[in-house]
Amino acid sequence: MSIDTLFSLAALLGVGTICGFINTIAGGGSFLTLPVLIFMGLPPTVANGTNRLGIMLQNLFALREFYSKGFLPVRFAFLVAIPASFGAIAGAYVATSIGDEVFKKSLAVIMLVVTLITIINPVKSTGASVGIGANGEGKRLILICVLFFLIGIYGGYIQAGVGFLILAGMTLCGYDLIRGNGVKVFVILIFTVFALLVFILDGSINYLLGTALGIGNIMGALLGARVSIKKGSVFVRRFVICTIVLFAIKLFLD
Repeated sequence: MSIDTLFSLAALLGVGTICGFINTIAGGGSFLTLPVLIFMGLPPTVANGTNRLGIMLQNLFALREFYSKGFLPVRFAFLVAIPASFGAIAGAYVATSIGDEVFKKSLAVIMLVVTLITIINPVKSTGASVGIGANGEGKRLILICVLFFLIGIYGGYIQAGVGFLILAGMTLCGYDLIRGNGVKVFVILIFTVFALLVFILDGSINYLLGTALGIGNIMGALLGARVSIKKGSVFVRRFVICTIVLFAIKLFLD
């Protein structure tokens, strides 16, 4: 193994740790990992697929933390993971069909809108579900499924920033941000498995780099989950807002 390869693996371990921490508390960590993977010489599609390997491992370990501490509403998580998974499969298939520049600018706008939603709708950390997802019946159930299907399409296509969209959806469904994060890591874990299969079948995975990234993601995810649970919804809300604004500015400047 060459020195360059060892350096790349070490760099991905560090970047993956940062990414796992950011992703578990808020989202957008893939805005760091994707450019790094491409800079290391991977084609964009392979970088996109390789990133999913780390994301899957990250959410698997983060999920254990949220579930063990009682911050995962299991029934609701399964409910929204199903349409999100179908959407992710579709999004993964069209991962290279949309113009990057237009998409990045529109995403920046979406992220700023999510910031406004988070600011004007600060759900208290009570653990209660009082929004449109409280009963999960009739038209509300259909709207929730459609919302998470669309989120799944986006997640399957690019992954980066999908955590913000899920947290916004969870806020609209009446969940505090701690339980929102619990559902987020569950949904992303499930739909990433399906999206990852699409990239595997396409041969768009670098397993060596993906494994190094994944180990870093795991360490960051474990730390992020514990910080999220310990600090509470107020800290998470502030962290989410700051992260969204910073990544939105980055997208506009790129």
